[in-house]
Amino acid sequence: MEYILVYLSGAFLYGLLELCWRGWTHWTMLLCGGICFCFMYLIAPMTLPLYRKCVLSTAAISTVEFYTGCLVNLRLHWQVWDYSALPFNLLGQVCPQFLLLWLALSLPGLWLCSGLRRLLHRLL
Repeated sequence: MEYILVYLSGAFLYGLLELCWRGWTHWTMLLCGGICFCFMYLIAPMTLPLYRKCVLSTAAISTVEFYTGCLVNLRLHWQVWDYSALPFNLLGQVCPQFLLLWLALSLPGLWLCSGLRRLLHRLL
């Protein structure tokens, strides 16, 4: 039950973030966001320096986005996003600019994961 709630929270937050950032989202981004938030939820309690948790979270998010993009954009041709016009992109699915954005957002994301963990462990 705990991870279902974490997944749904991540899906909601990711979708909300996309709506605020670009004005729309796609249902596959909710799936992607849920997975990303679950990874962050697993990273948050680790006994690592905060900057390493942020880097690890960024790597997890970028990896999930890359594989999601390869499936939905390159394989299924749904054209949910395309970073091919941005410099140093990888197959148009991830790029350094968004990697830096995820790095910045990983700090509040990890904080949210820690708070959610405390709340869920009290309730469940």
